[in-house]
Parts: sequence; C-alpha cells; structure tokens
Amino acid sequence: MSLYKKHDTIINKAITALHERTFFAAYPEHPAPAVYGETADADGQNKFKAALGNKFEELKQSAPEGWAGQEESPYLQETLKISYPTFSTKTLIDRSKTAFNSWRKVSVNDRAGILVESLEGMKSRFFEIAYATMHTTGQGYMMAFQASGPHAADRALEAIAAGYEELQRFPNQAIWDKPMGKFNIQLNKEWRAIPKGVSVVIGCSTFPTWNSVTGIYGSLITGNTVIVKPHPGSILPIAIVVAEIQKVLVENNLDPNVCQLAVDTFDKMITKELAEHPDVKLIDFTGNSA
Repeated sequence: MSLYKKHDTIINKAITALHERTFFAAYPEHPAPAVYGETADADGQNKFKAALGNKFEELKQSAPEGWAGQEESPYLQETLKISYPTFSTKTLIDRSKTAFNSWRKVSVNDRAGILVESLEGMKSRFFEIAYATMHTTGQGYMMAFQASGPHAADRALEAIAAGYEELQRFPNQAIWDKPMGKFNIQLNKEWRAIPKGVSVVIGCSTFPTWNSVTGIYGSLITGNTVIVKPHPGSILPIAIVVAEIQKVLVENNLDPNVCQLAVDTFDKMITKELAEHPDVKLIDFTGNSA
C-alpha cells in the first residue's frame, strides 16, 4: 500500500473541510491517556530529559561542520546543553538545490502521503514536543502540548490539503480542439506545475512548531525543498518535527535534504545570509509568507 492510499481518507476529509468551511481536527487536542496511551505523558517527559546534555543525532544531515546549541529553560533556570549539527549557508543551499531536482519530480500523491506519514510520527511524540516547548519558550503544559502538538499538526495538514487541492484543481492533459471552418485543429496539450525551488522558513522563540509548520508543509507539498531556520533559543521542538520528516524521506529512498534544519547561535546568526541568498525563492517568517 502506498502512503497516499494509507492516508487518503484523512487528506480527503481535510480537503472537504476546506471547501465546506467546517471544523475538522485530525489530532485530538486533549492530552488524555485514553487517547494517547496511559504512559504517553511520562514517556514523553523521559525522552525530553534523556535529550538534555547530549547531541541531537536524529537528523539525517551528514557530515556536520560543527555542533551548537544555546537553549535555556525558564523552568530549570539553566541551559539545556543540547547541541545540534551546524552547516554553512553554502552547504545548506547546495544540498537543498540538489534535493530539489528529485523532490520536484515526486508526484503530488506521493508527496502528500509522505508528509501525512511524518505527521503521524510527530503525533507519537506530542508529549516529548510539549516538554521541549515548555523548556524553551516558558509556555505552560497545556498550551505547549496543544499548540506545538495537535494544533500544529492540524495546521500542517491544512497546508498539505490546500497545496494538494490546488495542484489537482486543473487537468494535466487535454485534447484542445479548435473549429476552423471546414476542419478542426487538434492539439494534445499537457500542463505541469513548476515548483519555485529552495524555501527558507524562519522560526520564532514563542511558538516554534505552530508558527513554522504551515510554511514547511506548504512548500513541501508543492514540490519545493525547505531549509528550517529555528530561533536559537527554541530549537528542540521543531528539530523533532524535521527529524520525523527526514525519517520518512529516507524510508522512501528520497534525499533527506529535502527538509533541512539550519541551526545557528545568538552570536553568529545566519538568518540574513539565508534570506538574502539569490538561490532562495520562497521565505516564510514564522507562518506569514513573504
């Protein structure tokens, strides 16, 4: 079974909700044990604690040029001491351009299936993401769980549905028939959507996943590659999401650099370099397209 076939029901429900302007949530917003499992909360908290003081090695971005991390917990009043792989702007752009050559050729059905599958992986880590959000943004437990977990996943699904619908809205081929008096001219025409290229999504310190996933998933579903540049004070929540996207890409024999994490530090930010790079075609600032 293809990933699209696996998830076509949820994709179609999301598209229907867009057309009908009705409420639809695929991911329950209440952190209830009956929904997510009796040990889900404790497991998520333990996974967060296990990340403290260690390298975040889940990303599929090879040959790091360094490791860095400056997150500080408002609750613990100390640094998390989690380090992430770092890369130069040139490396990030070059890898994104290479990945674009293959990603743009993946069918919209396959892209949709892959992206929803990554949301299912994200769902299994909602509690871990919640604690990561609490200890990087200062949010309370319920807000951190809902905004960074199910609400963010629903926003991502909406972006997938909207992009999928736009790409399917017009036929990709047709017989064009023009009457010319005694005869007709017939042309076999084909159309294809052309992605723009490299996209950069710039995250914020307050809602690190909720504000970023629309730009990430909106670009990915339409065939663009994405470089995610989180705020240096709130990396872990969105790093988990990127790791889940890369995991599904690798499982489907695709280049994980389709979606990269671009970590920087307060003293050496790369936001301006990325945003002004001539090869960057799309920029999203914390969920607001620019």
